[in-house]
Amino acid sequence: MSSITTADGTEIFYKDWGTGQPIVFSHGWPLSADDWDTQLLFFLQHGYRVIAHDRRGHGRSSQTGDGHDMDHYADDLAALTAHLDLHDAVHVGHSTGGGEVVHYIARHGEDRVAKAAIISAVPPLMVQTESNPGGLPKSVFDDLQAQLAANRSEFYRALPAGPFYGFNRPGVEPSEAIIQNWWRQGMMGGAKAHHDGIVAFSQTDFTEDLRKITVPVLVMHGDDDQIVPYADSAPLSAELLQNGTLKTYAGFPHGMPTTQAETINADLLEFIRS
Repeated sequence: MSSITTADGTEIFYKDWGTGQPIVFSHGWPLSADDWDTQLLFFLQHGYRVIAHDRRGHGRSSQTGDGHDMDHYADDLAALTAHLDLHDAVHVGHSTGGGEVVHYIARHGEDRVAKAAIISAVPPLMVQTESNPGGLPKSVFDDLQAQLAANRSEFYRALPAGPFYGFNRPGVEPSEAIIQNWWRQGMMGGAKAHHDGIVAFSQTDFTEDLRKITVPVLVMHGDDDQIVPYADSAPLSAELLQNGTLKTYAGFPHGMPTTQAETINADLLEFIRS
C-alpha cells in the first residue's frame, strides 16, 4: 500500500497511476480517494498521470486525534506533491477538497501547479457571519456534529440517500450502490477526524487564499447543491480569483462528479487541455 509519513508522523495513503501530466484529486468530507474512481480511470485512459490521497483521518490514512484543519490538510498535500516531485500539476478538489486545493496553492505557492478546478467546493466561507450574511447558520453544522456523535452509521446512510446526490428530489431515482459506497467510504475513516472536519470545512475563510491564486481555476457548481448552497459559494469564489472561470450546472446536485460524471469529466478534460 503506497503511503507517505508527514512531519508529524501521520501516514497518508495515496494512489498514483499512469504517466504524463499529473492530475491530483482531493476528495470531499468524509470520503476517500475511492470517491474519484470514475475520474481516475477516465483521465488515465486519456494519457494523464492520476493521483488521489486519503485525507488524514479518512479512508486508509492514519486516524490521528488532531490536525484536522485546513493548514494540516494543505501541508499534507504539499508533502505528497514534494514526495512525488510533481510539476505542472492540475489540482482538482471536490467540496472540502476544493478548500484543501485552494489553501494548498495559496499557502505553498504555484511552482508545482499548472491549473486547478474546484467542484461543489466550500470556499469562500460556508458559515454565516457578519461579513458573510448569505452563509448557513452555525447551528446547521453543530447539528451535523451532533448527528455524527449520536450514530455515525445512521447519519452516513441518510446523507447520501437524501441531499448529497439529490436523491430526495422528485423524479430522481436513488442508486443503492452509490449510497452504500458513500457509507462504506465514510465508515472507513475516523469519527474524530470527521467530527473536527465539519468545523474545518464550514468555518475556514478562504477569501484571502482565493485572491492570492494566479493560475487558471475552473469553478464548477450545480445550482441545486443542497450541501454547499450555490449562491454563497461558486460565484463568489470565481469573482475573488484572479483567473477564475465559473461553470454552473442547472439542477446538478452536490455529488455531481459521481451522478453526472460524463458531463463533469468532459468539461474537466476540455479545461485541462485548453
